[in-house]
Amino acid sequence: MYITISPQKLGGAFSQSAGDFVNYLEKENQGKDLSEKEFFFNQHEDGIKPFQVIKEIDGNTDKLKLKEPKYYSITINPSRYELQHIHSNPEKLKAFVREAMKEYASSFHREINGRPVSIDDIKYFAKIEQERSYKTNDIAIRENKPYAKQIAHLKNELRKVARGEISGNTQKIENEIQKLIREAPYKIRGQMVEPGMKKEGLQSHIHIIVSRKDASNSYSLSPGSKYKASEVKMHGKLVKRGFERDRFFQHSEMAFDKMFKYNRNYVESYSARKLLSKNPKQYFLSLRRLRLNEKKIAFKMIRQAGMQLPALHLPQSKVGFAYKQLKKIIEAGIKASSIGY
Repeated sequence: MYITISPQKLGGAFSQSAGDFVNYLEKENQGKDLSEKEFFFNQHEDGIKPFQVIKEIDGNTDKLKLKEPKYYSITINPSRYELQHIHSNPEKLKAFVREAMKEYASSFHREINGRPVSIDDIKYFAKIEQERSYKTNDIAIRENKPYAKQIAHLKNELRKVARGEISGNTQKIENEIQKLIREAPYKIRGQMVEPGMKKEGLQSHIHIIVSRKDASNSYSLSPGSKYKASEVKMHGKLVKRGFERDRFFQHSEMAFDKMFKYNRNYVESYSARKLLSKNPKQYFLSLRRLRLNEKKIAFKMIRQAGMQLPALHLPQSKVGFAYKQLKKIIEAGIKASSIGY
């Protein structure tokens, strides 16, 4: 599971309203009948229309400065293994989101009227999406890129031959293009994977738009706070502040496992991904200590990122380089959902 928290984009073409973002989240509903559309939901309601979301978020910005985010975007990307486990059931995904948002509320080191922040203080709206498209940073796109560049060059030659600008054998050029397509490492039904192409398999994920202000429009609740759990003296009183991202990510993961009796592999865990980012050598040492069955599954997930583990017989200097390269591949795979995240 890969969870991200991002502030509202401000400036440029982005307005102070949530309208642009909500309209973007409606992209999968375009061209569908009313009965087929996916609506927003929150902690207690389903079937919430886009205009209601915009009205609620835009109307909950009291005393926020012009350049302060009015809302945050949370994206929850279950792995393909997690989705397979729950059969990508939308109702189960909704139930999980509601549990995860309880963890979101509990991760604020704040008090409202002398009590901890609760889920009823959080104004949010969530939407399930079923599709994902390939982006330029995906492994498939990056590894196809050399082939795509050669194909683009050959197609340009074809156009020049057709216009009479250069001489050439069009059939030979066409054959070269087809040969490159066959050799490209990533294809879907014989077509080379390109940016914007829909990904195959289970791709359900959830977008959440959460107001910066609490439900009463009185208190600012920022998950982007630079402060971790701490206290500061303001007006002669100690005030709690901060948001614990690690807690939110880990407890959301734990909530999924508990709800659906999911047996999480080591490489799927947030703690493992964090270790990979901070100490890749220790990460791989931890992999080697896993029980045989768990290790087999872990290595399978890593291989799906597009690279094997570094060989043990490599010189120490080259092993270090291999660790760094593999770390980049795995992190990119996680973010792009290419190993299921």
